[in-house]
Amino acid sequence: MASVRVGTSGWSYKHWEKVFYPEKLPPREHLPFFTHQFSTVEINYSYYQLPPRKTFEYWRRTAPEGFLFAVKASRYLTHMRKLREPEEPLRRLMDAAGGLGPKFGPLLLQFPRRWALNLERLVEFLEALRAYPPHRYTFEFRHQSWLVPAVYEVLRSHNCALTLPVGWDIPLDVQVTADWAYIRFHGGEHGTSFEDAELRPWAKRIRTWRDDGIDTYCYFNNDALWQGRPAAIDNARRLTELIG
Repeated sequence: MASVRVGTSGWSYKHWEKVFYPEKLPPREHLPFFTHQFSTVEINYSYYQLPPRKTFEYWRRTAPEGFLFAVKASRYLTHMRKLREPEEPLRRLMDAAGGLGPKFGPLLLQFPRRWALNLERLVEFLEALRAYPPHRYTFEFRHQSWLVPAVYEVLRSHNCALTLPVGWDIPLDVQVTADWAYIRFHGGEHGTSFEDAELRPWAKRIRTWRDDGIDTYCYFNNDALWQGRPAAIDNARRLTELIG
């Protein structure tokens, strides 16, 4: 049976103290606590500033066996260069994140909302990935023009996943382009949190994928508090329950 991993986008939020992290738990103990509640987390910090390899190595040592870190690629690569001449920033990213060892999960590349389809550049980037050992890469395109069969075909040929973004008015086309799937839950229809009516269809879909041998990674990016509770934490737990 395929695996299903559900977690959150990030773990270091001060507003989670006392409502998720126990009172008086030192910040350095937040990650160990988190990794015993969930099987995965998405590292967002790497998008703003790429940590040194030793930081990734520390995170690897902190997490238990079997835990996976998804890593969000640097905005320098995805937003500033828009994949242009990716070799050097890609090398730095892979060398640093490689410090996670076997706990290095999918690599997420999220692109600007206004960046329209550039298939040639995507193909060139995917070719650059051949310099590295096989890994799982997922692409979050936020401009409608990317959601076309030509892009899906290219992703399938490299076993790369089309990120499925839920909420924030980001264009969504539920396409599975690899033997695994990657979902980012950004926000519910009626507020920060997701209601059961929104999560149940996804739980059903994920169960079907699991039965079909498709691994699924789910991350809740709605870290804000909702009615005094951390929405991402509660939603991640609820989705896990609904999947069963």
